[in-house]
Amino acid sequence: MYLLWGLRMGMCKHIGMVIKVKPEKLKLYRELHADQHNGVRDLLSKYNISKLCIFLHKLDDGNYYLFGSYEYIGDEYEKDMARLAVEPRNIAWLSETDECQIPLNGEKGWAQMEQVYYNK
Repeated sequence: MYLLWGLRMGMCKHIGMVIKVKPEKLKLYRELHADQHNGVRDLLSKYNISKLCIFLHKLDDGNYYLFGSYEYIGDEYEKDMARLAVEPRNIAWLSETDECQIPLNGEKGWAQMEQVYYNK
């Protein structure tokens, strides 16, 4: 059991992402992610997404940005993301959150960031 758990942990994929947020939608975005709002938390777990964190910061350019990170603990990342993308509740959730966000140039949603360091 320990060996399988250790192998599973070794397969963890770390994802970092960024997107701009509309300043007039900050309150709504916070409300959507408040503890009492269930959103799609169960779907994230179903598709092997864990430890999702989203941070907000206003940069020197005057814009607000969301920075997110999560761990993918499954074995079929592309398949799990495709399955999540067609879940009706996830589609509805994204329609609510997308109205708060402005994708970076050339992106349709969150831009994935390059991981340059990880401290095990």
